[in-house]
Amino acid sequence: MAIIEIEQLTKSYQVYQKQEGLLAAVRGLWHREYRDVEAVRAIDLTVDQGEFVAFLGPNGAGKTTTLKLLSGVIYPTSGTARVMGHIPWHRDNDYRRRFALVMGQKNQLWWDLPAQESFRLHEQIYRIDGTDFQRTLDELSDLLSVRDLLGRPVRELSLGERMKMELIAALLHSPEVLFLDEPTIGLDVVAQHNIQQFLRFYQEERKITILLTSHYMKDIAALCRRVVVITDGAIKFDGSLSGIVDSFSGSKILRLQLADGQSADGLERFAQVESIVLPKVTLRCSRHEVTKMLASILGQYQVDDIAVEDPPLEEVIAKLYQDRDSASSPSEATT
Repeated sequence: MAIIEIEQLTKSYQVYQKQEGLLAAVRGLWHREYRDVEAVRAIDLTVDQGEFVAFLGPNGAGKTTTLKLLSGVIYPTSGTARVMGHIPWHRDNDYRRRFALVMGQKNQLWWDLPAQESFRLHEQIYRIDGTDFQRTLDELSDLLSVRDLLGRPVRELSLGERMKMELIAALLHSPEVLFLDEPTIGLDVVAQHNIQQFLRFYQEERKITILLTSHYMKDIAALCRRVVVITDGAIKFDGSLSGIVDSFSGSKILRLQLADGQSADGLERFAQVESIVLPKVTLRCSRHEVTKMLASILGQYQVDDIAVEDPPLEEVIAKLYQDRDSASSPSEATT
């Protein structure tokens, strides 16, 4: 069953073009020049109940704008969207109690107060039953291993600890839909892993619908089966992780372990050489030429082991973004 339905959703802004120099600044008080920026361009998207969807795109692609539209924070220029049957920008109280938004670069907790005080405020705002509130808080605190930090002022917590508190605040009212905007930004590897483990477990247990934006491909690979790529405010790809590699990568990585004493001389005739650290050699070739290349190499070299891999997901996504940048003019940048 579709939980998020978007049709031709568009958001555009008028951006003031400030000119350099004092004279131009004074002139701008009376005669201002603006340009139109389309942050989201007539996108269509459907997300089913219980899906964990990655929403990818370069900076300025329109990801955060889309999440803000779905959260009702901003109004669209045109188009429609429904989340659990609600139009987000109507801001119905019933809808507000059924979703949550976590932005990695925005705090919703009081900086100088212990997190538990902010949680009590959420209890009142969302009218959570006292027993349910305490049970949920205990469960989330244990899952995230922060029970002994609840009484410490938020400003004294590390970045990873603060993000855990932000997640608790977002989940206290047991939302059915969760929008996550860069939840692991700036976190170290351990903190990222802990957040990933928690989100995977919580989503599988509660079957909630999650839309995640992240620049960390490990987040995507660890959590999401479906990937939606947005560039220049328009959806460019919607499918599986393996599908994005098939669609936007034309190469394969060949990892060879040569037999003892075998030279790597001449391998560049068959494929592009990525690295040679004997006895290991890494090559790159067209994905359509793999069988032919391997047959040729095995016919002339002694090889103990072979592995054929897709290029790293980071590389594929970076190429997709670079293609977008080269095809776009500077005036088309989105926010």
